Amino acid sequence: MRILFISNDLIAGNLAYLLKKEGHEVKLFIDSVEQRNNFANLVDKTHDWEQELHWVGKDGLIIFDDVGYGKTQDELRSQGYTVFGGCELGDKLENDRQHAQEIFAEYGIKTVPIKNFKNIPAAMEFIKENKGAWVIKQNGHASKSLNYVAYFDDSRDVLNVLENYNRNLKYQDRTITLQQRVDGVEIGVGRYFNGTDWVGPIEMNVEHKKFFPGDLGPPTSEMGTLAWYDDDEEHNKLFQETLAKLKPYLQKINYRGDIDLGCIVNETGVYPLEATPRFGSPIVHLHSEIHLSSWGELLYAVAKGEPYKLKWRRGYGIVVLITVPPFPYSKKLPQNSSYGVNVYFDEKLKKEDWKHIHFEEISLRSGEEQYYISDHRGYILYVTGMGQTIELAQEKVYGLAKKIYIPKMFYRNDIGDRFMHDNKEKLREWGYL
Repeated sequence: MRILFISNDLIAGNLAYLLKKEGHEVKLFIDSVEQRNNFANLVDKTHDWEQELHWVGKDGLIIFDDVGYGKTQDELRSQGYTVFGGCELGDKLENDRQHAQEIFAEYGIKTVPIKNFKNIPAAMEFIKENKGAWVIKQNGHASKSLNYVAYFDDSRDVLNVLENYNRNLKYQDRTITLQQRVDGVEIGVGRYFNGTDWVGPIEMNVEHKKFFPGDLGPPTSEMGTLAWYDDDEEHNKLFQETLAKLKPYLQKINYRGDIDLGCIVNETGVYPLEATPRFGSPIVHLHSEIHLSSWGELLYAVAKGEPYKLKWRRGYGIVVLITVPPFPYSKKLPQNSSYGVNVYFDEKLKKEDWKHIHFEEISLRSGEEQYYISDHRGYILYVTGMGQTIELAQEKVYGLAKKIYIPKMFYRNDIGDRFMHDNKEKLREWGYL
C-alpha cells in the first residue's frame, strides 16, 4: 500500500519508519522546517505533500499525526481520499480548552471551571478578583514551559509567576488558559475511533511530565508513560464516565483517529482536564509494543471507517524518553545542541531488541551503518518494554536503555513507581481499577 505520512514535528515520525518495515511504500512529509533533517536514509521524504496526492491516490492511505490539519483532512475525505487523523472540530477540542469543557458538559461529563484569556494581564486581573488555586495552561501542545500548578488557595504564587512571565515581551500577548486545580490521581483514557465506533480495547495511561524522578522540576512535554489495555468496555468505570459519553459527538464530527482524555480522579468522580484528538507522544511508541496486529491494517481500517479486530498483548507497558541537552529548553539554549553527535548501541544488541527502540531525532549517515543526532531539540529516541507486572516492565525497559550510549544522555528512571506504590491503591478504593 502507498502511504503518505504528514507530520508536524514528528510526534509519530517513527511510525512512518515502521510502516516502511511492514513493506509499504511510504513518503514522509515533515512540516516543521527545523525537523526536516531527521530520518535521513531511513524513510523516503517529500517537501511538498500536496504534490504527492496523485502518487498516493484514492487507494492509498494518508496519515496525519498532529492537530492543525483538521479542515484539510475534512476536504481530503470529501474528495474520496482515505485519511487517518483528526477533523476540524476534533482539532478544536485540543486547541481550545474552554471549548472542550463545554463539549464535555453538553455530553454529561463532569467539568472543571476553565477560562481563556487573550493575554497575561487579562489573566492576572481575573485572578485578583477570583482568588483560588488556579492552573496556568496553554491551548494546543506546542509548549509546556509556561504551565504551572498553584500551591496556594489565595493565588499568591500564580500571580507571582504570571508577573514574571509578563516581564518578557515575548509572552505578554500569549493566550493563557486558567483552570481550577483539582486534587487527585492523574490518569488518561484513550481509544481509536473510526467515525462510527470504537476500534480496539480501552487504553489506560499514566503520564510523567515533570523533568526529574520523583515528579520534581519543571514540566516537560513528557518524560515517559505507563500504560495498559482493557477490553472490558462495559465495566471500565473510567471509560464509561468519560470517553464513552463522547461517542455521539465523535460520530457527529466524523472523527477517525486516536483520542485520549487526560483526567483527574478522586473520591467525588472523574474530571477530564484536556483532550488529545491525535497520536500522543510518547504513548504512540508504546502502542507499537502492545499491538500484535500490523500498523498498516489498523490505520487503514480506522481511516476507512471499518471495524477491525486488533490483536494485542496483556500486561503493563512503559515508554521512556532518552534525551540530551538542550532539552527541555531547546529554543532557549540552542548553543548546547548535540547535533551531529553519534548514537551508539551495544554490539550485543539482539534483533528483537530493535523492536523496542523508536527514533525521533535520528538519521543514518549516508553509506555507513552509523546513527547520529540529526536535530537540535534533544528528543533523541524512546525505549519501550512490557511485563505482567510494572516491575517486570521497568526491568525490561531500563535494561535496554543501559545498552544505548549517547554522550550527555539522560532519562527518568522511575516511570511507574508512583502509580505502583500509591495511586494504584487509591484508584482501586474509588472503584476505577
